[in-house]
Amino acid sequence: MAALGDIDPVHARLFAMRGLAGPEELDYGLARLAPVSSLDNIDEAAELVIAHRERRIIVVGDFDVDGATSTALVLRCLREFGFGDVDYLVPNRFDYGYGLTPEIVSVAAQRDPALLLTVDNGISSIEGVEEANRLGIPVLVTDHHLPGENLPEATVILNPNLPGSAFPSTCLAGVGVAFYLMARVGRMLEAQGVEGAAKVPAKYLDLVALGTVADVVPLDHNNRVLVHQGLRRIRAGRSIAGIQALLQQAGRQPARCVSSDLGFAAGPRINAAGRLEDISVGIECLLSDDFDTAMHHAGLLDRINSERRDIEATMRDQAFAYVDSLGAQRWPACVCVYDAEWHQGVVGLIAARVRERCHRPVIAFARESDELLKGSARSIQGVHVRDLLEAVHAVKPELIVKFGGHAMAAGLTIAEAHFAQFREVVAAQMARLYPDADFSGAIVTDGPLPGEALSLEFARSLREAGPWGAAFPEPTWCGDFTIEEQRVVGQNHLKLRVRPAAGGRAVDAIAFNQAGPAYRGTIQLAFRLDVNEYRGVESPQLVVEQVAEL
Repeated sequence: MAALGDIDPVHARLFAMRGLAGPEELDYGLARLAPVSSLDNIDEAAELVIAHRERRIIVVGDFDVDGATSTALVLRCLREFGFGDVDYLVPNRFDYGYGLTPEIVSVAAQRDPALLLTVDNGISSIEGVEEANRLGIPVLVTDHHLPGENLPEATVILNPNLPGSAFPSTCLAGVGVAFYLMARVGRMLEAQGVEGAAKVPAKYLDLVALGTVADVVPLDHNNRVLVHQGLRRIRAGRSIAGIQALLQQAGRQPARCVSSDLGFAAGPRINAAGRLEDISVGIECLLSDDFDTAMHHAGLLDRINSERRDIEATMRDQAFAYVDSLGAQRWPACVCVYDAEWHQGVVGLIAARVRERCHRPVIAFARESDELLKGSARSIQGVHVRDLLEAVHAVKPELIVKFGGHAMAAGLTIAEAHFAQFREVVAAQMARLYPDADFSGAIVTDGPLPGEALSLEFARSLREAGPWGAAFPEPTWCGDFTIEEQRVVGQNHLKLRVRPAAGGRAVDAIAFNQAGPAYRGTIQLAFRLDVNEYRGVESPQLVVEQVAEL
């Protein structure tokens, strides 16, 4: 705390509780990034890219925001570097599944590539890389997912999570890894006489910020630098047309953009395309330099996102009905939900919604084919869900066809015939590995906020103190309030006017998706303090996470 003594006490306490030792950890200048040269294999990767400068390179991406931003970043940089023949290919999740599969290599081979460059995937693509090698096509894998026991025999692998890596930021998103590669390529090209090449990648830090926030990777200091710098570009009006269009379509102001705008407004619109249709719509939005064209793509994405919300609402209600029918006392340590009619592109969202309800790891499944189920897992703090799947695979290897992912999210494929047994085994392994897991659903807060801090000035200071995100959470406060007004707005949101029970000015509050019976008297709130803008007027607003009657 003493090391943060030059900062006001409330902010100093916030940062200390998030593990910051001194003000240097709030320095988000680009010079504070982990050195580009410190990422293992980066020189070999950059040299491989440059060696194919005059030949065809196909970027093979993933069908989420991280994959879309990674793809757009690499294409934009390579084209600006002067590479003449660069294109991209993203597997449709319904036709080809995830990653560099043998089938997608065959599709790519029809374009006669000299190099396949994966972004945000490839570390588990053993068979796909084998197929590329058989066809004589070199593969550069850039990925951030945790590697399995065996690595693909790619020409070069760039991944901060490789065994034995000394790189200090293992939390890079796929777009972060792509940025490091492009930064190294730019510096090498400038050393070879390509003027201005070293400065090109930093022009697209807005893409890095979007992909990093949307992929919910931990915001260690390195990632906070990347996100901060990207947000600066957006606020200054120097972002790409696609990000401006996405924010405008969502009713957000680029000049006031914060990380939550990327995670909850821009990101879901791109993700929706990958979930329901084709992520190429999102990539084209991010590649467009014409604002009208970008707005056209953003409008398409908004329409798809609306459809996604409708599908999600139906699936969510069905999943909730199932877990509620079991009763909270019978919820297993890991909850599995499945319906034969569910949309496989939306099961990750359903897993997240059920996790919020049950406060334990959840795996949601949908039918992938006549025999296979596609599953998406979401975890809780302290439970490494990929390790959990690894444990299931170790005791019953026949249950999981394939799996991969992170600590908090993972994907898997199982046979439908094995669903009942998998459900039992994963719950048993969860109980064995994490006997002390916290299933309470309790919200950890930063404590009470003094009444005088419920101000527009302090709310603005919190917005500026970020970027907030995974592992560096936005401050959450608690306090007792008396209700002056309450009403339901939108479909299921609770709008409140409350006053601190200890006295002070009244303030507006919004509790999303928490409409229900009216509250009476004094309530206790867990909330975030935000800035609300309505018709050009700003005011403080409580964004309520949880309500408890006293």
